[in-house]
Amino acid sequence: MADQKIAAATNAPAAITLIEAITQALAYEMRHDDSVVVLGEDVGVNGGVFRATAGLSAMFGTERVLDTPLDETTIAGLTVGMASQGMKPVAEAQFDGFMYPMVDFIVCHAARMRYRTRGRLSCPMVLRVPWGGGIRAPEHHSEANESIFTNVPGLRVVMPSSPARAYGMLLAAIREPDPVVFFEPKRIYRQYKEVVADDGEALPLDVCYVLRDGRDVTLVTWGAQVKETLEAADALAKEGIQAEVIDVATLKPLDFATIAESVSKTGRCVIVHEAAKTAGFGAEIAARLAEESMYDLVAPVERVTGYDTHIPLFRLEMKYLPSVDKIVAAAKRAVAQS
Repeated sequence: MADQKIAAATNAPAAITLIEAITQALAYEMRHDDSVVVLGEDVGVNGGVFRATAGLSAMFGTERVLDTPLDETTIAGLTVGMASQGMKPVAEAQFDGFMYPMVDFIVCHAARMRYRTRGRLSCPMVLRVPWGGGIRAPEHHSEANESIFTNVPGLRVVMPSSPARAYGMLLAAIREPDPVVFFEPKRIYRQYKEVVADDGEALPLDVCYVLRDGRDVTLVTWGAQVKETLEAADALAKEGIQAEVIDVATLKPLDFATIAESVSKTGRCVIVHEAAKTAGFGAEIAARLAEESMYDLVAPVERVTGYDTHIPLFRLEMKYLPSVDKIVAAAKRAVAQS
């Protein structure tokens, strides 16, 4: 709040958290496009369980910020219906584990709208999903289920890892003519701040972001694990290992070219993700590397992931999540092979 007051006094962009960047992007787009509406459980009066929509009801009224019943199926159905008729709804799933009642509408209707109508209709909707563990919550509030939705044709699957990318990518998602599942890593909602200009400038979707250059090993990750991966790169640098860090950011469609270009330089790849190992999205990246970059690899692809179990309760959840030590160890194994 102090940062925002100083910024207001100096007309400089404010340093804000990721959750504040979400709010800022929603407010900007609602100011500039009357077809944008926000809906979900407790998003109006209470401003959402994480306060992502705080203040929007007062700014735009209850006809554009809709408190829904506690019924995810209804939320999904309303969202698809509004989107198919020219509105741009942004719905909140409240928690990742609450998405499953929405699957029928997301998979069978939203994702197929353009295909089914041969382009007569589109479905410009965004489903905001607070995602992942690390906040001391029960398992239905701490899931990493992104790979389920990357398997669905017609969906974009997006996951920002910083306030600036959250702001720019949410603007881009709302402006997309087709449905976007927008995962928000809640463990880093308020972890750090970044200066973000409220200028309405969208960031490109469908591209990976190279956050750090390196020559020895490529570290590929997304979401909350970007933090640990960058810290691992710092630790490796102290031992003379230069790691390139890539934030996938948009999982579907995947910008594989950026990953392949990095691996062609380093010859090694470590993929880091929170979800369970089996059929996690890292497996898709590893398979693509085997198909298209085999002769660039000088070591097997490593994966640092969650376990093939439900995420445990808070006493053990940090044991479940990828850690800096695990990422460093995997990178050293890769570098040791040539």
